[in-house]
Amino acid sequence: MPHFSQTLAKQHEHCDTLFAAAENAVAEGDWPRAQEQFQAFARDTLHHFSQEDEVLFTAFENRTGMKGGPTFVMRSEHEQMRDAIAAMEQALQARDGQRYLGLSETLLMLMRQHNLKEENILYPMMDQALADEADRLLSGM
Repeated sequence: MPHFSQTLAKQHEHCDTLFAAAENAVAEGDWPRAQEQFQAFARDTLHHFSQEDEVLFTAFENRTGMKGGPTFVMRSEHEQMRDAIAAMEQALQARDGQRYLGLSETLLMLMRQHNLKEENILYPMMDQALADEADRLLSGM
């Protein structure tokens, strides 16, 4: 049963929905709604990153011995996306819709590429390597 693939892909979808809602609110100039949706997006996305980085990727690395492989790349991309989220938050605080939307376009591209790699490569690897720990690891998230 592909626990990681299904569960983590659903988390991606959830974060994508919040991202789109924030972007739409900025485009409409609805700053209170934009702030609310962005905060939810940032909170849930950053939590997802930290749980992957600290819990799931570490368990995968310990099980497989692969420390410089796909998890290294994913952690690096998480850092890039954290930086973009921080810049978007600054643009939002300044109510600079043009800057926010430009940054969101960049982040969207990063997220799409990142999620495809996780969903098509890393998560299936985790489904195999960590099958016996899936319930425990995912319940801790």
